[in-house]
Amino acid sequence: MPGPTGAACPHCGWPDAAEPFRVLSRHATAGGLTLWTRCGCGSLQVRSVDDRGVRIVSRSRPATAQSSPASR
Repeated sequence: MPGPTGAACPHCGWPDAAEPFRVLSRHATAGGLTLWTRCGCGSLQVRSVDDRGVRIVSRSRPATAQSSPASR
């Protein structure tokens, strides 16, 4: 269900502007801030924060469980 802006995670449908998402790191830039976040479904996201607001500029697929060598 998309939020008011219509933007939502294409993997789980959670609105981009909604919580919860986990902030992994913050980096100051000349134009504002870059946030690396993780959606509730596990998708890694890069968010750009500046005077125009917050935009998701990149996102990955949700993380998949890694199997151990012993389970192969």
